[in-house]
Formats: sequence, C-alpha cells, structure tokens
Amino acid sequence: MTKTNTTPATAANPDVAAASAQFLTPVVLGLQALAVNGKQAHWNVRGANFIAIHELLDTVVANAQAGADQAAERIVALGLPIDARVGTVAGKTPATAVPAGFTQWDALIRNVITDMDAVIADVQAAIDGLDEFDLTSQDIAIGIKESLEKDRWFLFAHLAE
Repeated sequence: MTKTNTTPATAANPDVAAASAQFLTPVVLGLQALAVNGKQAHWNVRGANFIAIHELLDTVVANAQAGADQAAERIVALGLPIDARVGTVAGKTPATAVPAGFTQWDALIRNVITDMDAVIADVQAAIDGLDEFDLTSQDIAIGIKESLEKDRWFLFAHLAE
C-alpha cells in the first residue's frame, strides 16, 4: 500500500486569512462597483471633452477591475471564498453618484470622483487594519490605493483651474 501525503490548499493561518478577507472584501466589492459605474459613465459622457474623458474612464474601469482581481485572488489564495456577484456588490456598496443617463463631462467627473473617494476610504481602512495581520495583503491594498489615487488625479486635472 502506497502512503499518499497531501498538502493543505493554503499554509495561511486561519485567523490571518479571516482578517485579510474582512478588510479586502469591501475593497473587492467597491472596485467591482466602480468598474460597472465607470463603464456607465464612459458610455454616457457628453460635452467638449468627450473623447479624453471617454478614454480615461476606460482606464479607470480597467484599473478597478485589475485591483478587484488582485484583492479577490489574495483572499482565495488564503483559502477563503469571495462573493462579488452583482447582487452582492449592489447590496453591500453605497449607491453610485453616477447618473443613469447622458451627463456633461464636468459633472460626470465629479460623480466618478465621489465614487472613487468611497473606495479609497475602504482601501485606506484595509491598509490600516492589515498592518496588524498580514503585510502581504496590506501591500496589495497599498498598490490598489496608488492606482486609484493616480486615476483620481487624472480625472480631477480636467476640473482644476
């Protein structure tokens, strides 16, 4: 008879995994909402700066999706599932500031920045909370914050005088 050794799916401490998931889950959900609502803004932007804002919003969406993927994959790598289905995202994130219809570019930028600020607050909470539990997860949150703040700056630059 051959003896088979199995390796656990993760070497993570269950307490570390739970803490990381607690802090990263709101980040995943917020970024998923930002991606969906950013695409809504992308389709409905109007005005003189249309093409610049239209294309910039694609970058915001892509970066939000990438950040959500990174944070979600960290949770899964630690051995826990993530629920980021549309209904979960809608039920656990604040209402978007992005309107449903056509919107002038300057108002739309303000709306998207409002949504981004809510996600940035969750990311900062994750950075602060993860300092005590999991520095690897904290590094992921720091990278996500860097990307969000850069995209926010690019959007805000269109409004600055």
